[in-house]
Amino acid sequence: MKLMSINTHSILEEDYARKLEEFVQTVLREKPDIIAMQEVNQSQEAPLAGPELLDGFSFGEACSLPIRRDNHAAQVARRLYQAGLSCFWTWLPVKRGFGSFDEGLALFSLGRPIVEIDSFLLSGCQDYNNWQTRKALGIRVLGQNDWFYSIHMGWWQDREEPFQRQLLRLNRKLDHRRNCPVWLMGDFNSPAQVRNQGYDALTASGWLDSYLLARQRTGENTVPGVIDGWESMIPEGERDRGMRIDYIWCSRKLPVLESRVMFDGGAEPVISDHFGLMIETTPVGEEG
Repeated sequence: MKLMSINTHSILEEDYARKLEEFVQTVLREKPDIIAMQEVNQSQEAPLAGPELLDGFSFGEACSLPIRRDNHAAQVARRLYQAGLSCFWTWLPVKRGFGSFDEGLALFSLGRPIVEIDSFLLSGCQDYNNWQTRKALGIRVLGQNDWFYSIHMGWWQDREEPFQRQLLRLNRKLDHRRNCPVWLMGDFNSPAQVRNQGYDALTASGWLDSYLLARQRTGENTVPGVIDGWESMIPEGERDRGMRIDYIWCSRKLPVLESRVMFDGGAEPVISDHFGLMIETTPVGEEG
């Protein structure tokens, strides 16, 4: 089973059309079973998506907005369908971004239909117009007990919406699911090299870093240096250092064959201000 995660930055990226095609071509080649995306945007003034863009879409209860034509997840799904790859997907709007975009989370399942969708608030704030609003989006797919969540957390140092309180809500919401494998995939805004902050709080909560579980590791950092939101938190002399802030965590110690950083300018081109991450694992959550 292959799991992929990426903070896409999507339609905010320069040369977006090319990067969209490069992402789709990589998905067609790698065929990950589950894809988690963060910062999945659409323009608030774009026309509504037609039926041809909604193939495979599952409408979650918390999805209060219509899908628009330039929705990044819809555009990815359409291209996968046109290439002959069946996919099932869902999108959750979280907040207004940069004044004119709906920003949200997405999850894709390639091959297996989505049978359950879960979503909940991570932040205390739930104002759609407040950039600090954070949510989690999860799915379960046909034939498996595993739950897969797309996550985009806040910062440890945030006075109004600190990481620690968001993690507490996350753990409370998912405690009842820990009798089966739970995967947290996404941007956690917590550098692995910084002690006594977000990374250590996650491990202390029982979450296992798939990077450390992996028998084989290719790449490490998931951002090349200072990106949007980090300017005030990184000393000027350290701003060229990369960070590992994107993760795939698991609730159980499961065999991970490989952990690989993607879209870092090596085997795949850079398509976002974050690199992607993919792991290969042996599923143990099959339904009987």
